Amino acid sequence: MTIKKSDSRLRRKKRIRKKVNGTPERPRLSIFRTAKHIYAQVIDDVDGKTLATASTLSKDVKGDVGGVNKTEAAKKVGAAIAKACADKGIEKVVFDRNGFIYHGRIRALAEAAREAGLSF
Repeated sequence: MTIKKSDSRLRRKKRIRKKVNGTPERPRLSIFRTAKHIYAQVIDDVDGKTLATASTLSKDVKGDVGGVNKTEAAKKVGAAIAKACADKGIEKVVFDRNGFIYHGRIRALAEAAREAGLSF
């Protein structure tokens, strides 16, 4: 029996989510990646509410990512999510890579968010 790549990611995701939980003081920064786009949202798991979002499809980022590679687009999304968090008064978050391996676009987004002032 073969194991699909997506099934392996979901198993990693479940293992991570046992330990990573967002609180009002330290919400969870969750990342989702597709072949074309990358999405980031800051979630308060206690209330079950999304506090801030950014993606390559959001209005403030979409104009900047035209003609750049996907890693550069992820950096712009990281800076945008950090700015959205700063506007809401969020300084510290818990990073949830959502089962994706920490390299490439996931790493670029995380480092850009850290450089823009988000702490995790």
